[in-house]
Amino acid sequence: MKRTRPMTFPSTPPTPVTPAGPRGVTRVRGWLRGRADDAAWVRPVLLALLLATAVLYLWGLGASGWANSFYAAAAQAGSQSWTAFFFGSSDAANSITVDKTPASLWAMALSARLFGVNAWSLLAPQALMGVATVGLLYATVRRWYGPAAGLIAGAATALTPVAVLMFRFNNPDALLVLLMVAGAYAIVRAVESGATKWLVWAGVFVGFGFLAKMLQALLVVPVFALVYLVAGPPKLGRRVWQLLLAGVALVASAGWYVAVVELVPASMRPYIGGSQNNSLLELTLGYNGLGRLNGNEVGSIGGGQGGGWGETGWTRMFDAGQGGQIAWLLPAALILLVAGLVVTARTARTDRTRAGFVLWGGWLLVTAGVFSFMAGIFHAYYTVALAPAVGAVTGMGAVMLWRRRTDPRAALVGATAVAVTGWWSFELLGRSDAFVPWLRWPVLVIGLLTAAGLLVTVRLSARVAGPIAAAALVVVLAGPAAYAIDTAATPHGGSIPSAGPAVAGGFGERGGPGRGFGPYGTGALRGMPQPGEWRSAAARGPRGGGMNGLINGSTASADMVALLKRDAAAYTWVAAAIGSQNASGYQLATGAPVMAVGGFNGSDPSPTLARFQRYVSERKIHYFIGGGPGAGPGGGPGRGARGGSNAGAEISAWVEATFTATTVGDITVYDLTSP
Repeated sequence: MKRTRPMTFPSTPPTPVTPAGPRGVTRVRGWLRGRADDAAWVRPVLLALLLATAVLYLWGLGASGWANSFYAAAAQAGSQSWTAFFFGSSDAANSITVDKTPASLWAMALSARLFGVNAWSLLAPQALMGVATVGLLYATVRRWYGPAAGLIAGAATALTPVAVLMFRFNNPDALLVLLMVAGAYAIVRAVESGATKWLVWAGVFVGFGFLAKMLQALLVVPVFALVYLVAGPPKLGRRVWQLLLAGVALVASAGWYVAVVELVPASMRPYIGGSQNNSLLELTLGYNGLGRLNGNEVGSIGGGQGGGWGETGWTRMFDAGQGGQIAWLLPAALILLVAGLVVTARTARTDRTRAGFVLWGGWLLVTAGVFSFMAGIFHAYYTVALAPAVGAVTGMGAVMLWRRRTDPRAALVGATAVAVTGWWSFELLGRSDAFVPWLRWPVLVIGLLTAAGLLVTVRLSARVAGPIAAAALVVVLAGPAAYAIDTAATPHGGSIPSAGPAVAGGFGERGGPGRGFGPYGTGALRGMPQPGEWRSAAARGPRGGGMNGLINGSTASADMVALLKRDAAAYTWVAAAIGSQNASGYQLATGAPVMAVGGFNGSDPSPTLARFQRYVSERKIHYFIGGGPGAGPGGGPGRGARGGSNAGAEISAWVEATFTATTVGDITVYDLTSP
């Protein structure tokens, strides 16, 4: 291929020139018009993209209720207690924290303080983060590749099914992805200017990403460093020094919180959920760190070494569990990434076109590689971290090939990408036969026809070739768009949500052993839906498994709520229940603290039996609610927990032997004030 000259852009966009008129009208026209060097269609299309994204992410948002009750209860606690807010406690009385750093909870808790505790106040922040992510990704990609590339990147990301799921949900992933994209934007600005401040900002954004979801945020750090080390304008020695400063900023922006939590005496803060030694460092490096990679997660339920959370390997992102979530454009992105690196292979060191492919391609390959081979806890929704990279590479590569469309080699690569995507969409849609069956064949046929059309664009003018390229773009986005709309239209709940319809052998039907839903892949465990049961959302409520209070939050009846509220002000905790999800529903229904014994898995030593007995003797806990992970016959620190504490089983056994059981509906309750 011909050697190309580096693309250059002004570091500061020119001031838009707008027609004369009243000041307010002039400002509005200038804002709608956008940059002076943009075509007239750019700003209206961008605004339409952001508006459509907002509608997709916000429409009917309240249908999912509390979504993941685990985080909803913690946000409620943070809206009631500043101590719970800071530490990310599961309850306002600060018994135990969630098993993550709390930055995403801060956003929800602040919203709840302003607008009250309800589904919208907890979920809307995530939806707005999604819109911001799409807008920031557009701004990042367009700087080096133009507005068309930015718009394609934004649209592809907005329509990624797992992105629709996570930006309408209250897991920490929404904030994580936004901060990672912000870090990429800062790296782009640093490569443009060589300014240290932008590298420092990149470190700050990634550091706060750590406060959202711990070590997962650091997967992009080697890529960010490589891009600036290779393409940064200053001399090598200065580039190295600048990167060291960025590393200091990252450590400071993440480490301040770790230092505070570790330095505060344990008696003055809640127990650190997910750890066995009440240590945030242990949680960071163990359960949420190396344990995710090697499978040695002490206290985890299920999983284990040897792929217990699904089959590992290079095909993991394409299998039944993950394919429909993230992989629609993944083959095309890989093809376009290779093409971009080949085209720019002989360009100057500071060439921005190549730097962009290294940035987003490196993000894609490193993150997908880790996800593909990690032996510990892995869920399909983690793949939302790939969505911006897939979208960016797709947009960049498509525009690069379009600009070289008169070169037969570029036309061939573009046609191949479209044809492969059409075939792959055909395969993914075939995994759910009952879902829009009319779409599958048109996507394949039109995809192949437009691919053939792209081959002849070498002899066509831009005006004639443009509609062919537009049709190709529509057909490659048709499959993920259908899944995205289905995801937005269906309520989701529980700890392990899934985007799109049920698929054969995947999460929806629990069809294949060890696939899609890890150890729960066969649906054989108690409380889990069997094949064919998943889609009755209207009858079953929001999506999510049961598994005896581990996966889904509890549901409190009116009688149960009335019982727990009785003399609630006289107790620190109106009740205690084993497992955070088991406790969460009662806490959300009553608005009063409910102690989550053992944390999420019921396998943390919080509280110990002795401490629990002291709380009971001091009349700090009114009721004990039976059930929960690990509370049944045989005890144990949660079903299948490896190396976790037996405190939950010991507490359950002591309560059963010491207090009289009563039944409220089908729930067993013990009054701890009446031995």
